[in-house]
Amino acid sequence: MEFEHQSVLLWECIEALQIKPDGTYVDGTLGGAGHSTQIAKRLGENGRLIGIDQDEAAIAVAGERLAQFGDKVTIVRNNYCAMKEIAAEYAKDGLDGILLDLGVSSYQLDTVERGFSYRYDAPLDMRMDRRQTVSARDIVNEYSEMELFRVIKEYGEEQFAKNIAKHIVNARKEKPIETTFELNELIKAAIPAKKRATGGHPSKRTFQAIRIECNHELDVLRDTLEDMISLLKPNGRLCIITFHSLEDRIVKMAMKKAENPCICPPSFPICTCGRVSQGHVITNKPILPGEEELQNNSRSKSAKLRVFEKRGE
Repeated sequence: MEFEHQSVLLWECIEALQIKPDGTYVDGTLGGAGHSTQIAKRLGENGRLIGIDQDEAAIAVAGERLAQFGDKVTIVRNNYCAMKEIAAEYAKDGLDGILLDLGVSSYQLDTVERGFSYRYDAPLDMRMDRRQTVSARDIVNEYSEMELFRVIKEYGEEQFAKNIAKHIVNARKEKPIETTFELNELIKAAIPAKKRATGGHPSKRTFQAIRIECNHELDVLRDTLEDMISLLKPNGRLCIITFHSLEDRIVKMAMKKAENPCICPPSFPICTCGRVSQGHVITNKPILPGEEELQNNSRSKSAKLRVFEKRGE
């Protein structure tokens, strides 16, 4: 299928990045190159863009769409957690801006055989990088009831996590759970009918949780934020779009900590820990999609953009 993905908060990101024609930028979640195309358009002869993605379909499509910009653009198939190593190879002097558009792309959700969506019947997969060995099927069939409960509760914030985990474990005693619709039925059976009638599709939170676990999404984000801020040049900017509260909380806390890293007790008259602020948070409140975008792209409704600027010299 055609790799279609409407870039969320596109113009807000472009404005927030404050693109310099001779700057060096990283799009850590390249996808269909919607954001990257607009970044590359604003680069001059000495400007550089590094696009990173772990999905082979995204790499193929982005390569075609960004070919017009020639050697201004470098594309790397990897997870953005390798940004430090990638920057050491392609951007030794540091970065003027980094963009992350987190979560799953429209293309991944709508490509039936990728098994990301509860809306289509397909083998349980959910791997963003298909070179990875562990899939959603492995998680559903091999995790203990306690582990499943933890994943669904923590990453899905699902009220009925305990019952869903129990239904999964009981069902797989008979036969392995192979498809998205088989999992749908188990989730449906575990949630009271009254509750299923409100709050969207009953499988939404559980599928989100399994996808996050499968791709280590929150761990990767948590473990890479410090690196990304350290890679920025003075006045460089980090722009991150999140799609659920867990991601947003991690980004918000990391940016706050980078702005005010002091660990001295509040009673101390002066700072003695010696930790220095790395910059400041541009967005005290996250930037949200406008009415027009919300109407045109339903997947933008939970999007939040947060921006951090590295301290100037």
